[in-house]
Amino acid sequence: MAKDKIDNKVYENESGVQGQYKNWFLDYASYVILERAVPAIEDGLKPVQRRILHAMKEMDDGRFNKVANIIGQAMQYHPHGDASIGDALVNMGQKDLLIDTQGNWGDIRTGDVAAAPRYIEARLSKFALDVAFNAKTTEWLLSYDGRKQEPVTLPMKFPLLLAQGADGIAVGLSTKILPHNFYEVIEAAIKYLKGRKFELYPDFQTGGMVDVSNYNEGKRGGKVKVRCIIEELDKKSLIIRDVPYGVTVSQLCDSITKANDAGKIKIKKLTEFTGKNVEVQVDLAPGISSDITIDALYAFTDCEVSISPNACIIENHKPRFVGVQELLTVSVDNTKELLNRELEIKLGELNDKWHTTSLEKIFFEQKIYKELEQKHESWEKVIQAIEAAFIPFLSILKRPVTREDVLKLTEKPVRRIYRLDIDDLINQIKGIEADIAQVEYDLAHLTEFAIAYFENLLKKYGKGRERKTEIKLFDTISVQQVAIANTKLYVNREDGFIGTSLKKEEFLFDCSDIDDIIIFTKRGIMKVVKVGDKVFVGKDIIHIAIFKKNDERTTYNMIYLDAASGVSYAKRFNVTGITRDKEYDLTKGSDKSKVHYFSANPNGEAEIVKVVLSPNCTARIKELDFYFEELEIKARSSQGNIVTKYPVKNIKFKEAGRSTLADRKLWFDEQFGRLNTDEKGKYLGTFEGDDKVLVMYHDGHYEITDTELTQRFDAEKIRLIERFNPDNIFTAVYLDKAKEQFNVKRFKIEATTLKNKYLFIKEGDGNMLMAATSIQEPILIVQTGKGQTLNKVKFKIASMMEVTGWKTVGAKLMGYSKTAEMTWEELPKEDNAQPELFG
Repeated sequence: MAKDKIDNKVYENESGVQGQYKNWFLDYASYVILERAVPAIEDGLKPVQRRILHAMKEMDDGRFNKVANIIGQAMQYHPHGDASIGDALVNMGQKDLLIDTQGNWGDIRTGDVAAAPRYIEARLSKFALDVAFNAKTTEWLLSYDGRKQEPVTLPMKFPLLLAQGADGIAVGLSTKILPHNFYEVIEAAIKYLKGRKFELYPDFQTGGMVDVSNYNEGKRGGKVKVRCIIEELDKKSLIIRDVPYGVTVSQLCDSITKANDAGKIKIKKLTEFTGKNVEVQVDLAPGISSDITIDALYAFTDCEVSISPNACIIENHKPRFVGVQELLTVSVDNTKELLNRELEIKLGELNDKWHTTSLEKIFFEQKIYKELEQKHESWEKVIQAIEAAFIPFLSILKRPVTREDVLKLTEKPVRRIYRLDIDDLINQIKGIEADIAQVEYDLAHLTEFAIAYFENLLKKYGKGRERKTEIKLFDTISVQQVAIANTKLYVNREDGFIGTSLKKEEFLFDCSDIDDIIIFTKRGIMKVVKVGDKVFVGKDIIHIAIFKKNDERTTYNMIYLDAASGVSYAKRFNVTGITRDKEYDLTKGSDKSKVHYFSANPNGEAEIVKVVLSPNCTARIKELDFYFEELEIKARSSQGNIVTKYPVKNIKFKEAGRSTLADRKLWFDEQFGRLNTDEKGKYLGTFEGDDKVLVMYHDGHYEITDTELTQRFDAEKIRLIERFNPDNIFTAVYLDKAKEQFNVKRFKIEATTLKNKYLFIKEGDGNMLMAATSIQEPILIVQTGKGQTLNKVKFKIASMMEVTGWKTVGAKLMGYSKTAEMTWEELPKEDNAQPELFG
């Protein structure tokens, strides 16, 4: 019996401990969420930030204070160590919004930390003093030790959370609100107050580019991609002048070095020159394309990072997930309410002032002060006499006269009885009444007042806060296309293995470790596998190559024996998509079927082969030529056409054939600056194997390049792009800035070295190409002026100008006009590739 009691007691104790652990954990989790990691929606601040700002307001005298002193002041309100306060203060200071800084505050781009608190100084910015503080509208509570009062939330009259952003990790919860542009946040607030639609997208101090197509208003599940801007310094080197948000220069350089060491990219040297501005130079390895290297940097390094926002805030003492649109509307509504409260407080103060001043005026003007000279029995009787004297004037006052009012009047100096003093009181009352009328008007038109408030913020503090991060849609980079061939692939045909570790076996080719490899066997089996150390692919290999997904030009020509029927079939097919590691039977499926002949043709070539039949067969003709060009390209699973029903001795290549595919059609996607075959953007025409592309730029250079799809172009700098025809005559109009005139010239392209830029307009600062075309009989339409001064002029250039060399200056067309807009008359062009005009 005693033992049972003891066991029950132990069980009860364990249950109690478990319960305590459960309660303690929930208490701790709630504390971290509410009091440390997640900002409040009312003012956009975490408790430590709010306490720092409150402490700085208490210390504020317009001068800088040592950060060490600010930390000490904040520790009266924040029950944690000085390190957490210091880190939060530096973080706010680096955002350059609420705090003015002095000294070495570190650098978010390089990752350099701030100097020690005793060496750096800070003060509240004028902006913070304007938007974050008003003791009259602040709700207070006791500090953690009960000695002082601190604000529950600051009366923040600005969407701080959107402008500043927030990061925090709590227990089972996190928040990540990306910073937005100061200017755009205020403009969005004004649009919301006006009942118009608005959009908000992130903007980062580090600059760069951001793709916001999947931003999803900053809610959970959204994502943005951020890139640094990479420029081509020259043909041998690239320059990086910024870093993606959340990445430091050292992290960026480390990621580039690791990608190079892993063989993902190939560079010669990496040099960092970061000082006031970020500057990282990437020297290219010999023979490596700058365009492919830029793509590879985005694909394999921290030059591009993906950020997943997660806007979580505290509202009514609970965490809640919201979007940036809701954050803005809640903040603006809160600002409007605070402005309303401030106006109501001001109105009350003005009414009190009007009442006090009116009493003083009546007191002296009506000689009520003489009651002080009368011989009353007591001071109380004097007070009562004065109160009685005011009774006739109560109808013109806004509230009753109180004892406190009378006592204040008795303290007034008697010198106020002079007429000038009374006139001054009358003028004061008129001024107060005007102020009251204005406040009442503002209260009645609160929305307009709030709009004016935000417009004033923009006017006072918007200068120098323009957007730093360019919003741009990013193209999808195929890692297979830009990966450097960083490993060697070998094959053991006897055992049926391929791999990078089979170094004693037959060498195949260089490839990337992320490539897929396509294999065909004598049995007629096709398989695609990933590059590995040692992979079994099947015996009797007849063809191995790097597999390119969605490749519609590589064509496979095959003749195979169907063992079940004894018939030999021929087929042509593409392989555009497959399931990796799955075996595909390209024959009719018999186990003893085999391939007689196989070829892979990168551009759909159709050769002629000689088919030699078995000498013992009953066929009258034992040799015949087979023309693959007579076959249509069909699906890989197709049976094919019958070649012969007789046994085949062998099939040999006889003669190369032409491509049976149509010439490649190319488009230029001006959004991404890419050539493509996906019908995206402007159609450039059909291109044969050796055809080239001509590009003319705004700065007056032209460039001839190949049709490689991995090239990158800056579409904003392009004036004309088309298929290059060396017989075309080009017409160009350009600005001669020094002479303030437009010049025109007609010429043929003579210098045709690939990927070299040639200046074909007059050299000079400010000179730029205005319009260019290859239309043979061009008519230039120039429009100048606007409205009633609009003027249009047509120039038949071909009849005005002779064709000259590409280096000539040309002749004057007309004087310079800022409003000039130039277009070409649309004339039919013999060539099917119409030039595309930009700008």
